[in-house]
Amino acid sequence: MADYKQLLAQELKRNFGFDSFKGNQEAIMENLLNEKDTFVLMPTGGGKSLCYQLPALIMEGTAIVISPLIALMKNQVDAMRHFSEKDGVAHFLNSSLNKQAIDQVKEDVTNGVTKLLYVAPESLTKDENVEFLRSIRISFYAVDEAHCISEWGHDFRPEYRKIRPLINEIGVRPVIALTATATPKVQHDIQKNLGMSDAKVFKSSFNRPNLYYEVRTKTSNVDKDIIKYIKSQEGKSGIIYCLSRKTVEDLAEKLIVNDIKALPYHAGMDGAKRTENQDAFLHEEVDVIVATIAFGMGIDKPDVRYVIHYDIPKSLEGYYQETGRAGRDGGEGQCITFYTNKDLQKLEKFIQGKPISEQEIGKQLLVETAAYAESSICRRKQLLHYFGEEYIPDACGNCDNCLSPKTLIEAKEELCAAIETIIALKEKFKVGHVIDVLKGKNTNDIKMYRHTDLEMFGSMENTDAKLLNSVIRQAIIAGYIVSDIENYGLLRVTDLGRAFVDNPVSFRIVEDRDYSESDQEIQEKGGTTCAVDPMLFAMLKDLRKKIAKKLNLPPYVIFQDPSLEAMATTYPVDLEELQKIPGVGAGGKAKRYGEEFIELIKRHVEENEIERPDDLWVRTVPNKSKQKLAIIQGIDRKIPLDELAKSKCLDFNELLEEIEAIVNSGTKIDLDYYLEEIMDDEDLEEIFDYFKDSESDDSELAIQELGDVYSEEEIRMVRIKFLSEYGI
Repeated sequence: MADYKQLLAQELKRNFGFDSFKGNQEAIMENLLNEKDTFVLMPTGGGKSLCYQLPALIMEGTAIVISPLIALMKNQVDAMRHFSEKDGVAHFLNSSLNKQAIDQVKEDVTNGVTKLLYVAPESLTKDENVEFLRSIRISFYAVDEAHCISEWGHDFRPEYRKIRPLINEIGVRPVIALTATATPKVQHDIQKNLGMSDAKVFKSSFNRPNLYYEVRTKTSNVDKDIIKYIKSQEGKSGIIYCLSRKTVEDLAEKLIVNDIKALPYHAGMDGAKRTENQDAFLHEEVDVIVATIAFGMGIDKPDVRYVIHYDIPKSLEGYYQETGRAGRDGGEGQCITFYTNKDLQKLEKFIQGKPISEQEIGKQLLVETAAYAESSICRRKQLLHYFGEEYIPDACGNCDNCLSPKTLIEAKEELCAAIETIIALKEKFKVGHVIDVLKGKNTNDIKMYRHTDLEMFGSMENTDAKLLNSVIRQAIIAGYIVSDIENYGLLRVTDLGRAFVDNPVSFRIVEDRDYSESDQEIQEKGGTTCAVDPMLFAMLKDLRKKIAKKLNLPPYVIFQDPSLEAMATTYPVDLEELQKIPGVGAGGKAKRYGEEFIELIKRHVEENEIERPDDLWVRTVPNKSKQKLAIIQGIDRKIPLDELAKSKCLDFNELLEEIEAIVNSGTKIDLDYYLEEIMDDEDLEEIFDYFKDSESDDSELAIQELGDVYSEEEIRMVRIKFLSEYGI
């Protein structure tokens, strides 16, 4: 192999102004200059792009860079032109160009001016492009964001599977594949599909020591929590990721009306508007971009100071890549994720309807994400283990779990039982089945496989399933057990695990965190998400109970717990302030019950000499009322709800959420015309009586109680009827 060290150093200084390489960059470039296939695993901010940009400038011919996003190509081309005297040094070829622009690109490539040509995989498949590329001298192929090849990758793109056959058709040259996130399984997929199994692999550490990782409980106050956090980070750039376009739009609007410089970004927006918003963020005209995962791939903004996940991502690879956009300059990077396992249930619903193999892959990725979110061990240790890297210290000191550690408990006996069960099951089952055997559950699968006959069946009957889950998760990280991701998470026992059973030693673990609790449950345990006054909260509950008893109504009809919690935090002392409390509004509730609550709060504040906080009053979005007004008018005209949902481009569940919000804000809704059409009087009365007698209006609880007989939609609609008649 030729030695290119001196040449690379000279050209690095001349073209990019740098005096030295980072990490593996120099070795990667040498390998490519020697025309060898090269596989690069390097975290976001590690300098992947330079690994192919500099060799492209040195080598004869044009490098073909296959990239998944038009926005990413534009950024890369603009960056390269900034370093060169000739604009033609880099071009992209995609569907956004007109014929004149395409002709200019081809002319520059043919004349040897262009050293890097960025193309989308879809563009490669066009016959005219294949014919053109066969006629030019190609230095090498660079496959950027190579994880898109794998079904196990977080941005799977079927078009990426066609890259190798197209390379063979155009003309074989060296290939460099690059990605910021790849588990061993994804790495294997990439190399296999690109026909580069013999490639030299350069793997940088995935550890980003400057990033702080935290998972917070997602409550009904999540928007307020986010606004408070952003206001505490004044002048800093941040990205908020949401799963749905609707959430992106709604949250961006809410941030704007609360005086935060923010813009939305998602694939459903007009392309020009999307680019305009992205540029506004890059040029620091706004502080926050609220986006779906369509935003960020390859975005070169080094000083993003925080990345917030409004919803838990679908995979740990997605999470790692998205959080990796924080602190790329090595400075502060806060990665805050809001999590409730209800979000996982929503994600599981999205998977349904896909081919079985995709469903299995999707479920396994969600299992890994849940394990990360709910675990109490060092988050950095878990992330690096997922990517096949061992993090030796027990604590990183820069994540929520390390900064607020939980007490260790001894789990030697539980681990022995788990390992013995996995061996007895011949290493052919996943975590859930192993725990079901240990707990002695008579599920259909256990009956079918006759696992009730196993000696270990029911051996941990009195042990909490959540604890057993923690034991297995932490045993995987400790190396006693392996979750075989290539076989959808089947558990296998390592040699270390077998040795442990023969000679057990202490195995101390931390229990998982619980993110399944409702706001009410958190409050009752005294673990509120805000600075609630427990004495006032108890007094407010007593007053509510007294009023409810006098009116012969369930207490929640007066005010729900989150409303009382907010009162016990912000101490409203007049009607105007009370109306700002969530679930109170300016309607009948404030006027009917407000005075008694205000008087109680006033008295408490005076007697205890409480200095009322200048709390953040989150303003609501004015133009959201247009949608709500249209829904109210549609119901007044007795339009069937399914037709109303279609006319507003909502699914039925989203329409019910809108109607519930309308009722919670103090507006009566009459659904009788629709309920009478779809339900029997007796059924309607039974659900109605349930809410009348229940101490909680929690629809999830009602669905658990009544769901075997009635649908979720029926229960929610009758709840709306009940609250309209009694709660307003």
